[in-house]
Amino acid sequence: MKASILGLCLLIVSLQWSFALQQEVKLPAGGTNVEEVLLGLSKEKWRWMSERKVDSLEALFHEEAVFVHMGGTMSRSQELDVIKTGRIHYKQADIQEVSVRIIGTTAIVLNRIRLLAVVGGNEVTNPFVVTEVYVQQGGAWKLASLSFTRLLGQ
Repeated sequence: MKASILGLCLLIVSLQWSFALQQEVKLPAGGTNVEEVLLGLSKEKWRWMSERKVDSLEALFHEEAVFVHMGGTMSRSQELDVIKTGRIHYKQADIQEVSVRIIGTTAIVLNRIRLLAVVGGNEVTNPFVVTEVYVQQGGAWKLASLSFTRLLGQ
């Protein structure tokens, strides 16, 4: 009986969370529920990065995740450490365009953004296309790769 009640409570909470994400994210015509969840995760990730919520990011990042920046690549632990210590502070990501492509249990989210960040104590703004690769693991989407490609002439 207790397990049933706990299960019901978890279901209600997850449905409310899913509904909240759907309300925040505007999809192009023909979007699916899975796309909405992924767009919501991506949006939350940007917020967590700006607020330096390392615990939330740690739960989202796959254990084998890789991160590609203009200055090199990082592992999951390196990326989390950089965010935690403030060596890179993702202050604000102005999302200009976003799309999702799902291939089996892998999803690719492309964001065209203008990123305001503090890097090495210097505030910088750069236009990027950010590629986020998500994989399904244990019924949840995990971020497996995050790559920044700087746009020239923007």
